[in-house]
Amino acid sequence: MSDYVTVARDGEIAIVTIDNPPVNALSFHLRQPLHAALEELRDDPSVAGLVLACAGRSFVSGADITEFGTPKALERPSLPDLIATLESFEKPTVAAIHGTALGGGLELSMGCHYRVADASARFGLPEVKLGLLPGAGGTQRLPRLIGPAKALKIIVSGNPVGTKEALADGLLDAVFESDLVANATAFVRAKAKAGEKPLPISQREDRIEAARNDLKRFDAEAATLLKKSRGLDAPARCVQSVRNGLTMPFAEALATEREYFIELLQGDQSKAQRHLFFAQREAAKVEGVDKSVKPRQVKRAGIIGAGTMGGGIAMSFLNGGIPVTILEMSQEALDRGIARIGTTYDISVKRGSLSEEAKQERMALLAGTTDYADLADCDIVIEAVFEEMAVKKDVFGTLDGIVKKGAVLASNTSYLDVNEIAGFTDRPQDVVGMHFFSPANVMKLLEIVRGEKTAPDVLATALDVARRIAKVPVVVGVCHGFVGNRMLAARSAELEDLLLEGATPEQVDKVFTDFGWPMGPFAMGDLAGLDIGWRTRKSLGKTAAIADALCEQGRFGQKTGKGYYIYESGARKPVPDPEVAALIEEKARERGINRREISAEEITERTLYPMINEGAKILQEGIAARAGDVDIVWVNGYGFPVGKGGPMFWAEQEGLAGIVERLEHWHGKTGKDVFEPAALLRQAASGGGRLSGVKTSRAA
Repeated sequence: MSDYVTVARDGEIAIVTIDNPPVNALSFHLRQPLHAALEELRDDPSVAGLVLACAGRSFVSGADITEFGTPKALERPSLPDLIATLESFEKPTVAAIHGTALGGGLELSMGCHYRVADASARFGLPEVKLGLLPGAGGTQRLPRLIGPAKALKIIVSGNPVGTKEALADGLLDAVFESDLVANATAFVRAKAKAGEKPLPISQREDRIEAARNDLKRFDAEAATLLKKSRGLDAPARCVQSVRNGLTMPFAEALATEREYFIELLQGDQSKAQRHLFFAQREAAKVEGVDKSVKPRQVKRAGIIGAGTMGGGIAMSFLNGGIPVTILEMSQEALDRGIARIGTTYDISVKRGSLSEEAKQERMALLAGTTDYADLADCDIVIEAVFEEMAVKKDVFGTLDGIVKKGAVLASNTSYLDVNEIAGFTDRPQDVVGMHFFSPANVMKLLEIVRGEKTAPDVLATALDVARRIAKVPVVVGVCHGFVGNRMLAARSAELEDLLLEGATPEQVDKVFTDFGWPMGPFAMGDLAGLDIGWRTRKSLGKTAAIADALCEQGRFGQKTGKGYYIYESGARKPVPDPEVAALIEEKARERGINRREISAEEITERTLYPMINEGAKILQEGIAARAGDVDIVWVNGYGFPVGKGGPMFWAEQEGLAGIVERLEHWHGKTGKDVFEPAALLRQAASGGGRLSGVKTSRAA
């Protein structure tokens, strides 16, 4: 038929093979010949059954996202046209799935009467992660195939399932260990010879009857799933669309699903989430590290420090199947750290997110030691010790004399100069920053800090390791705080002054949560522990009037039951404290500050706008290569709302010219450097209002 679709015959069975590298995306140039082939085979009386298969490494992995928002996305035949044509077959059809059937790929397979797969295949509807819902019948056919509750979980989470679960739930009809297409052909031939005339999925009702008769239970299950998607439109639309399938005729629910899809596609949240999707792909492209640069082999990792951070890093490696040797200075600290790792896994087992067998497998990969010599054969060693340069010097000097040649030496530093750390060794080319975020076993972001002498294959190794342990890596240059913490410092610079001038902690936090952050900066400080920042300030010779006063009173946050807020009886919910209000007023009087009403707009301008400004300076200096890299850091490491696409993307939508104008206003009012607009921000504001087109060379 074409280069993208071929038809072969095995007797009376037609085998249609899709070949659109690299992932068989449903581009318009594929949809045209596929639709023509299906219509011809449907009407051919010599064809008794049909196998739909794919060439390459995967079944159809989804729609062609690059077509979204372009005329090609709307040109006929559409994906719904393809599925409708498949459903019009009166002879049995089967999708032979290998690799992944995601999004439109899974929807296409549900146009067939049957689905068979190889044992390693994966299935899912990840559209929600792009701010969309499955728009070609996914919210209507999947509930009819596996039941609304199970379908809802797949659709709202966007997470794929494997063959074992898919077969048990009824998504698959058979799994084959080898010869997938040959077995699929035999499968459909047997169905044809038996004279079966199976119902299209759209006409099946048996799996949705119970939910249709108990909508209260469905609504309760849906509400539980939606708790994790606060502020996002797509998950709520997914739920409503599945519910429509229980209360409307199929055709009406299908048409409404399409309306929802187009509505979401044109909305700001989907634009933001699609930006993040492509930004994450771009972040993997690192200057000087092309495909010719091969990563070093990593068979065992060493972790120095078994505290909260070191233990979390160790768990990340264990979860990725990489053996770990973890080192502490005393047996007591080591035992405590290993016990904490075991307890954390026990919680996962209790919640049902991890099996006891999987926990035991991971713990079996963990070895503990108090002797640096036991790290000699590690392929990568990551230190997670106290954030003081003198401590780092001792660690790296010791490692330099012990760890084998060619091993990667990584620092988990949050702020310190990686070039200076590399200078403590005779192999600076092997040193790299690998900044994990707490809790390290949960948080996705990994800032990979490229030192002045870091070798390209060391960067390639760090990137490869990040993928193996399920992290989202972003390569950044060397500066104080790198990308994330440097911008965090700018965001936080005015917090104390806002309180002194008239705001309250709860007012500031509300502005942040209304924006979409999971919590505000003062509640976050209480959660992390106010004593951490206090200790850091003292080491740097800095002060913070209100925060220091709270710490001097032993108010360290949630762990002491008091911080900026009160936490009654060990509760996590922050309650405003009159004593803190009085303390703030007292500190304002001491400084001769007349407190006043402060608006939500002012709080935003004095916190988020400096952060945007600092991001522009980071781009200007080449600390980050792209604006999208900054967005990936903040969404995956700091809780910036996914639906707003990251700080730099949001700033473009907000209007760079307006942000520059307000920065100039506050710079004139306060004289503070944090408000002085970056040259790059001014340039972008006057030249089209885009930062996303900026690409810089690494400062390192």
